[in-house]
Amino acid sequence: MLTIGWFSTGRDEAARQLLQVVHDEINKGGIRATIAFVFSNREPGESPQSDKFFRLVNSYGIPLIYFSFKNLAARQELKEHTKDKALPQWRLEYDREIMRRLDGFKVDLCVLAGYMLIVGKEMCRKYDMINLHPATPDGPKGNWQQVIWTLIQERAKESGVMMHLVTTELDRGPVITYCVFPITGKLFDKHWKAITNRSVSALKKDEGEDNPLFRLIRQHGLARELPLIVSTLAAFSQGKVKIKDGKVFDSQNNPISGYNLSDNMNKTIGVT
Repeated sequence: MLTIGWFSTGRDEAARQLLQVVHDEINKGGIRATIAFVFSNREPGESPQSDKFFRLVNSYGIPLIYFSFKNLAARQELKEHTKDKALPQWRLEYDREIMRRLDGFKVDLCVLAGYMLIVGKEMCRKYDMINLHPATPDGPKGNWQQVIWTLIQERAKESGVMMHLVTTELDRGPVITYCVFPITGKLFDKHWKAITNRSVSALKKDEGEDNPLFRLIRQHGLARELPLIVSTLAAFSQGKVKIKDGKVFDSQNNPISGYNLSDNMNKTIGVT
């Protein structure tokens, strides 16, 4: 049985929904796994949203470990950067403290589920960690807002969602599963026409996330995120996919560059 470590900031309803869906799938047998712990980089009392998340975790009887990065940052106030140019010294020390607190747990796979911190190289080496990124394997980097604005700016024809192995290269670890969907056609074309000759900066200023095209792209991506995460964890729990030495393999130990689950996702959400 797959043993999962769950990392989440718990900052919103989506974080709670994701944990709930995976927990329910485990109970139904769709995912042959157990969640060994939940770790959060927030602490009780820090945010009403994360407090709701903590109550959900506790209701499931899952061990909850938390350690606020804000406390360490305030104490350290270090500006010196190490050889890991992406992270300051205090962040590397923060990761080390996380690993110390999780030392008693043995897990096969860690899931970053709305965990709003970049993971340092030492944690990447210690754990096999997977993360969801709201783009195609060769698509834009950044959070979902940044991805969508980049798609609009580039007049892209498609977008997607992927699950990838976490590495020190942000949003570019080996792909495990992914799906692709068009952002042109009957539903989209009138919104593309509406922004002809308008710059992304103007759209952000005038409409922001209320822009109809922005909202439509987000809607189609969001509908696929939960099903893709569930399908990916189910594949791991059934031995259909595995990670070894930083690479992804199928059940026959053949290296793969990611399973395309576009048809499965379309079927799941009722798209023909």
